[in-house]
Amino acid sequence: MNSKRIICNTSPIIGLISIGKLSLLGELFDELILPEAVYRELCADSSSHQKEIDEIKDCVRKGYFKIYSVKNSDMVKSMYGKLHYGELEVIVAAKELGLQMAVIDEKAARKMASEFLVDTIGILGILILAKQRGFVKCIKPDVDKLRMNGYRISDELYIQILAKAGEE
Repeated sequence: MNSKRIICNTSPIIGLISIGKLSLLGELFDELILPEAVYRELCADSSSHQKEIDEIKDCVRKGYFKIYSVKNSDMVKSMYGKLHYGELEVIVAAKELGLQMAVIDEKAARKMASEFLVDTIGILGILILAKQRGFVKCIKPDVDKLRMNGYRISDELYIQILAKAGEE
């Protein structure tokens, strides 16, 4: 996977922040794009997540994330209900920008992305890619931390991911 530009949905970013690994996106990709709806979701007022919100806003200020305004907002509105605005904007923006890859975890959103011919990678794929490229030594501690933080990873997927990373 040689994608230099990638567009991200909300939950993978929250997951990476929760394990202190948001920087992996910048190590793996040259340009990180957030649709406006995703940025709004990430920065929705929540006193319990102010540290994370500040981190996101700082990443945008420093140019680490670029905010993208979807041109075809009518398409997004027409499909709302099948998915959330953030997921829809990720998929529509990927097509508008000619991106090959989107970072999405939710199964329904990944399915719709594939219907739009947009490949997806989730947070677990990001961790595996980071290991393959030498940015992390092992992923098991991070996957364990994601599970402890409430990220839904079935036992079956857990075993598959660790096996794929060579960490059975």
